[in-house]
Amino acid sequence: MLFNSLSFALFLPVVFLLYWFATKGNLKFQNRLLLVSSYFFYGCWDYRFLFLLIFSTLLDYFSGIKISEASSKKVRLFWLWLSIGINLGFLAVFKYFNFFITSFAEGISLLGFKPSFLTLNVLLPVGISFYTFHGLSYIIDIYKNRIKEERNFIDYSLFVSFFPLLVAGPIERATHLLPQIKRERTFDTSKAVDGLRQILWGLFKKIVIADSCAEYANMIFNNSSQYNGSTLILGALFFTFQIYCDFSGYSDIALGTARLFGIDLLKNFAFPYFSRDIAEFWRRWHISLSSWFRDYLYIPLGGSKGSIWKKVRNTFIIFLVSGFWHGANWTFIVWGLLNALYIMPSIFFETNRRNLDVVAQGRVFPNLREILSMGVTFGLTVIAWVFFRAKDLHHAFEYLGGMFSTSGFSKPQIFPRSILLLIAVFILIEWRGRTQEYAIANFGFNFPKPVRWAFYYTLVLAIVWFAGEKQQFIYFQF
Repeated sequence: MLFNSLSFALFLPVVFLLYWFATKGNLKFQNRLLLVSSYFFYGCWDYRFLFLLIFSTLLDYFSGIKISEASSKKVRLFWLWLSIGINLGFLAVFKYFNFFITSFAEGISLLGFKPSFLTLNVLLPVGISFYTFHGLSYIIDIYKNRIKEERNFIDYSLFVSFFPLLVAGPIERATHLLPQIKRERTFDTSKAVDGLRQILWGLFKKIVIADSCAEYANMIFNNSSQYNGSTLILGALFFTFQIYCDFSGYSDIALGTARLFGIDLLKNFAFPYFSRDIAEFWRRWHISLSSWFRDYLYIPLGGSKGSIWKKVRNTFIIFLVSGFWHGANWTFIVWGLLNALYIMPSIFFETNRRNLDVVAQGRVFPNLREILSMGVTFGLTVIAWVFFRAKDLHHAFEYLGGMFSTSGFSKPQIFPRSILLLIAVFILIEWRGRTQEYAIANFGFNFPKPVRWAFYYTLVLAIVWFAGEKQQFIYFQF
C-alpha cells in the first residue's frame, strides 16, 4: 500500500475516524487499533513477511526483558548479542547473501578459477532495514541503561511497526516514541491541520517533482551511451531532485500522518541542498539514520576523540557501513566512501561543526560566499548521486566520463522546460521555508485567506494533474 495510492487514501480516513471516535479516547484501544492497522498496512505488501516482522518484534521484546533481569554482565551480553546476531543475520540472508556470494565468486575467478555457488532467489522484505534498526536501538539502549524495558507487548510492537514509519522511516528511538505511545492522546485540531499540510507538501514533492524527474532520469541513465555530456548532466540533476523529493516527500507524509494521531516522529530532512559543506549536508540528510550511526557506531568506536587518524578511521567506517546499509551493490559502497573523502577536509581542519545555523539566517538572499559554498557542495553531491543511481561501477564511471567530456558544453538533447520550471519554483518555496519544520509549515500565513487557500488548491490540482501510474518510493528497496 503506497502513500500515493488510492488504497491509502481510503485506508487513512477509516483508521483516523475509528481511532478518534470508535475508541472513545481509550489509550489501550487506540494502541491496539494502530497495531492492527499497521499489520494490515504491512500485510498489503506481502502477508508472508508479517511473520518475519512479528518474530523480530518478539525477539527484541523478550531480549529486552532478559537483559534487564540478568544478574550478571555475561548474561546481559549474551542476550544483547543474541538479538543483534539474529537481527543482522536476517539482514545478511535477505539483503546481502547473494552480494557476498557473487562478489566472492568474481574475486576467485580473477585467479583463474570458475566456481559455481548457490544464490538465493528471495524477495527483500519491505522496510526490513528500518524496523531492524528500531529493535537494535531499543536493545542497545536497555543494555546501556538508557531506558527501561517495555513490558507491554502491544505498546512495544506498535513502537516497532507504527505504519507511517514502518517501511521507510524515519528510524525512531524508543526514548522518543515509546513515551508518546504510552501517553494519553487527545485530538488537537491545529496539530491535525498541520499534519494535513505536511502530507500535502509531501505528496506534491513525490508526485509532481520526484516522479516527473524520474521519467527523465530513468530515460537518460538507462540509455546514457546515446546522450552527450550536457544531457548526462541534466540526467544527474534530475535524479538529484528525484531522490530528495521522493525520500523527503515520504518522510513528510509519514510525519504528517503520525501527527493526525497525536504522535510526533523524528524530523528526517532539513533542506540538505542548501548546505554549505558536506558535514552540514549529512546533518540535514536522512537525519534519523545519520544520528543512529553516530550514536550506535561512531561514538562507540571513539567518535572524534583521540588522534586524527582515529577520527579518519571512524569516519570511513561510518560512511562505508552507511553505503552498505543502502544496498548490496558496490555502487553504494563507493558512494559512501566518496562522501567520506568529501568530508575529510573538515575532519583535518576541524571545521565539521562550522555551519550549524540556517544559511542566510534572517536574510532573503545569501551572500556570495554562501552561494559559492552551496554550489560546490551541491555539485559534489550530484557527482556522488551518479554512483547511487548507476546499475554498476562500470556504468557509473562511464556516465561520469560523459558528463566531464567536451560534449558537456554542447546543447542538451533533452531539455524539458516545464519540469525545469517546476524545479525552480520548488527551490524557491523550499528556500523561503528553510527555517521551518517543512517548507510550507507557515507558508502564506500573512497572506489574505483566499490567497493562501488558492495556493493549497494549486498544490492539490498539480498533484491530481501529475498523478498517473503510481511509482514506488525509492527507499522501499532499502
